[in-house]
Amino acid sequence: MNGYHLIFSTKHRQPLIAPEIEPQLHPYLATTLRTLDSPSLAINGTADHIHILFRLGRTISVAKVVEEVKSSSSKWIKQKGKEFQKFYWQNGYGAFSVGQSGVEAVKKYIARQKEHHKKVSFQDEFARSSESTVWNGMNATSGIRWYQRAPLGLG
Repeated sequence: MNGYHLIFSTKHRQPLIAPEIEPQLHPYLATTLRTLDSPSLAINGTADHIHILFRLGRTISVAKVVEEVKSSSSKWIKQKGKEFQKFYWQNGYGAFSVGQSGVEAVKKYIARQKEHHKKVSFQDEFARSSESTVWNGMNATSGIRWYQRAPLGLG
């Protein structure tokens, strides 16, 4: 079973994913993915970005999954109260294909997001991932394929 490790951030990487909404957001994202026949295997993140490991459905593209997940969740969050009215996801995303042998490692990595980003910022980590992506979009050290629809504005 192959999967995709999807990463996307809040607009301007603002810390908009409040602790009170996060426990509801992750199940909402999982439900959205399930309706797209692309079940989630792991979801976690921090106040400014989300990591999702999911299995891609046979009749849908990664770009369409991302579009639906981001659009639906943004509308859902805005309905949660006045304090969320200015919530937006950043344009763009990163999506890495993950072979069966890498699924458990990615699940563990996603589970440790809050702890991990106390040491390394999202921006620094993503920039390093982008810089190490070579040879037709293949990361030379991990063998993880890299797709990017649009820049995340990390500069």
